[in-house]
Amino acid sequence: MTLRPPVADWTSDWDHLDPSWLSDPYPIWRELRETCPVAHTDRYRGVYFPTRYGDIREIAYDFEHFSSRRVVVREGDYRVNSPPITSDPPDHRPLRMALVPPFTPQAVAKLEGQTRSICNELIDTFIETGRCDGAVDYAQNIPVRIITHMLGIPADDGDRFRGWITMALQDGITNQAALQQAEGEIAAYFAEQIKLRRSQLGDDLVSFLIQARQPNGEPFSDHQVLGALRLLLVAGIDTTWSAIGSAIWHLATVPNDRERLVREPELIPTAVEELLRAYAPVTMAREIVDDVSVGGCPLKRGEMVLLSFPAANRDPEKFSDADKVVIDRTENPHVAFGLGIHRCIGSNLARMEMRIAVEEWLKRMPDFRLDPSRPMTWSQGTVRGPRLLPIIFG
Repeated sequence: MTLRPPVADWTSDWDHLDPSWLSDPYPIWRELRETCPVAHTDRYRGVYFPTRYGDIREIAYDFEHFSSRRVVVREGDYRVNSPPITSDPPDHRPLRMALVPPFTPQAVAKLEGQTRSICNELIDTFIETGRCDGAVDYAQNIPVRIITHMLGIPADDGDRFRGWITMALQDGITNQAALQQAEGEIAAYFAEQIKLRRSQLGDDLVSFLIQARQPNGEPFSDHQVLGALRLLLVAGIDTTWSAIGSAIWHLATVPNDRERLVREPELIPTAVEELLRAYAPVTMAREIVDDVSVGGCPLKRGEMVLLSFPAANRDPEKFSDADKVVIDRTENPHVAFGLGIHRCIGSNLARMEMRIAVEEWLKRMPDFRLDPSRPMTWSQGTVRGPRLLPIIFG
């Protein structure tokens, strides 16, 4: 990341790439919520930052004033085609509905055994050493292996996928050339996969999308299929590995919670929901297409609004003890998977992968902690999660 001007005032000059924001944004959001619930910055050509659950919900459901044609706050004008998430009504619905069947609870349940096998294969590679990187060696590999299986593409390409994601979602915020390179390589990769399936269909998501039909009976174009595949690759990997990594980080730093889940593994599904709430990885954005007022703050047409589901999940007006992680919290209407017409299609898959990743880790390594001799870092940009997570166990 290049050297950036320090933030002068979080209410009028915030920057989601500032080191303080990257390492621990929650105190910043809490202060803004109390003093300036809808902050603004002139950076990135003007962006608003609402911090209250109600305001974020209002924006998420208002597609008349807020467009999804730009969903990431970044420097430069380059736009990414990833329908349906970058589509507005009525264009978004046909492709979104086509993507639903492979991600139903019933479809996802069929992947549980494979997910457990993957988790244990990964653990086998480092358990004898007494240490690992919980992000690089474990969390990042689980969703990569699952989504490549679903797409029918080689798991050995995982390193390429991780590189593209880093270029697109992190480097690409300030480096438009890196973003364009990543998007170009992803497009070329999936164009070849589409070409291969058109000559011989298989039992995979690429073939599924090629055969899917719109309400009028017409197939989706290669452009639409490619955009959806790009979305599945990027959204299906980085978000989930960030959530898994954050869960491991929390359990490594809060031994009471870790020990309780070891004693009460039946509590893990409830704990997963709380960890999703407390460390929701995804922040989206919208483009303001018409002047509007939200939370008493006027928002100007042509600027952006950062739609922080993580901030919504920390609003004390919605959640009691909002900044406290309560692993047996039962009333938990969190919005880690978003709100409105673009709520995450893959939420069932992400929940399953996260639950099993935690279950298998705690079975094999019930006692672990952060390794203080090595650096621990968080990602920057749209998706927040550990990028380096040094762990000692045993």
